[in-house]
Amino acid sequence: MVILKALMWGGGLSLLISCGFALRWVIALERIPRWRFKRSGNALGRPIKATSKSLLKEPLGKLSEILHFDRPLTLDSEDDVSSAVQRVKPMRLKTDLKKFNTVQFEKGSISAVSEEPEEQFASRIDDVLPESTNWEKHRRNTFPSVRSPKRHSSLTASGRRRRGASSSLQSFYNLTAAQATIRKGLYAAYVYLCVVLIIFAGIRTYVGDAALSGAEPIGWALAYMFGNNPWLRMQVLTLNLDHWIPIPEHIPAVPVTLFHGPWISHLRANIGLPNTRLLISAYWLSIIIIGLTIVINLSSTVEVDTRRKVFHFMMVAMLLPATYIDPTFAALALSLILAIFLLLDLFRATQLPPLSKPIAYFLTPYVDGRDLRGPVVISHIFLLIGCAVPLWLSLGAAARGGDGWEVPTRDVSMVSGVICVGMGDAAASLIGRRYGRRKWLWPGGKSLEGSFAFAVAVTVALVAAKAWLRVGGWEDGGAEWDSWARTIGKAVLAAGVASTTEAVLTGGNDNVVVPVVFWLCVKGLRI
Repeated sequence: MVILKALMWGGGLSLLISCGFALRWVIALERIPRWRFKRSGNALGRPIKATSKSLLKEPLGKLSEILHFDRPLTLDSEDDVSSAVQRVKPMRLKTDLKKFNTVQFEKGSISAVSEEPEEQFASRIDDVLPESTNWEKHRRNTFPSVRSPKRHSSLTASGRRRRGASSSLQSFYNLTAAQATIRKGLYAAYVYLCVVLIIFAGIRTYVGDAALSGAEPIGWALAYMFGNNPWLRMQVLTLNLDHWIPIPEHIPAVPVTLFHGPWISHLRANIGLPNTRLLISAYWLSIIIIGLTIVINLSSTVEVDTRRKVFHFMMVAMLLPATYIDPTFAALALSLILAIFLLLDLFRATQLPPLSKPIAYFLTPYVDGRDLRGPVVISHIFLLIGCAVPLWLSLGAAARGGDGWEVPTRDVSMVSGVICVGMGDAAASLIGRRYGRRKWLWPGGKSLEGSFAFAVAVTVALVAAKAWLRVGGWEDGGAEWDSWARTIGKAVLAAGVASTTEAVLTGGNDNVVVPVVFWLCVKGLRI
């Protein structure tokens, strides 16, 4: 729990304080369309985009009428601006007034025109445009439109006041697109640097002092996972690195007849605790690969809800068998994965290059309506929390041994979150969506068939977890061993309460609330 607290509070607050402004700037740059950035060079000397054409089309049409041209000046293509300027040069305004050396523009009217170079005339067009707000709209190939009332640029089409750009956005309008890209890269590099410094300078120091009894976290992690590796042990002893990598003592194999305790614990002792953790990690990795292969190869016609439930079953396959073997390792792994999920989703939500786009591309096929309510994709995060919270709560009340990283007893409540979210919620969703005909009296869309499937799946999973606890030979954290009939009765009662809670809960996220209620039922009934 100390490591979890350090990751959530220490890492989260440190990122907010050190990187909040940089992340806001990245979001502001991503929200600005590319055409809004400043353009380098002379606008009349290069092709003009559609937006510029639409801005100059109507004023030049009116200007041609004022100058008595044969036809209105229009911008039908990107080359019409330069050609329009060239057609102006040979024109002469018939007037009895003498030539003036200058042209006076007063409130959109022209008092006199003299022959002047093409560049000067083009530059004077910009002086006319801002004041020419009452010109009629000209349409090609149809009758001209009726004079429409003056439209205020500060109001929308419906009459509401337009929202002006914030000061932070306006400051970015002076950048070119290339400069904006460079700035986003610099901001991203700063954020990544802060993440590395927070992890290795702040969190590492705190975890070493508060959770590892002063041990160096990186060296401790190497010993925790690879402490039984002969090559690593030899290097540590040769280079005198035992103060940095506290490798465990070598325990010789103990015969089964002389070992007192669960047979799986005896197997762990003979294999080695670090090697057991490596085997569990390899098993988890194989489940992840198989699950992702199944999800990727699903047909495009498969519903999003069905795709999402594959991950629920993956959590059951990963955690239900392995949690009893090493509960503290499972809890530590869930804490680290939760921190990684939150960090990656922060990168995705803030559109931080270059990781944001690949993450968003991967998550898009599995997003539902609840994920679209805000900037954070919550489904996978809440799935992990629902599986982890009951385990964390159970370990908080369990006795510890082996420097605090071993638990002598096991309890069904440790896997209650996995059972509730992985089995119950998945069964209720799959059955309720396809066969749900009878709805509950209250609004929410939950069906009786889905709630019944939830209760049945949870009951079966609870009995299976109790059987695995007995087969493994672990000491139960409960008061006594119940008969199977009594165990099934308690499982049905706990499953019914959880199913009812899931059906009643319509406003919150059931992947977080229901596992806690179910954990209370399992713990209170001592299943």
